[in-house]
Amino acid sequence: MLPENITAIVSRNERWCGEAASEPYEAGWAREAVFFVRALKQPIGATATAWVEISPDGMHWLREGTEFALPDERDAVTMARLAHFGNWLRVAARFDDGAECTVLVTLHLKA
Repeated sequence: MLPENITAIVSRNERWCGEAASEPYEAGWAREAVFFVRALKQPIGATATAWVEISPDGMHWLREGTEFALPDERDAVTMARLAHFGNWLRVAARFDDGAECTVLVTLHLKA
């Protein structure tokens, strides 16, 4: 029996600055998840830290605890792995004044 897998694009060609977050994704059926974040353009300013958020309803968000640096150069990729989460997932970040990054965020889920 093959495991069920899905890849979802949750942010595409979005310019993140200030406070930013990907679209939420309902993933309660999955056993494990991996977020990949790629910089589509050269980031400007200080490298931001991102974190994974979970939600019971897709509207009210809590930090899950996983944090990771966003890419610091064009086409660089960073990631976060999860094994224990609720139903809804997203990535959020906070940027210093003047800093920004244009991102592609994908979520890879496996049952």
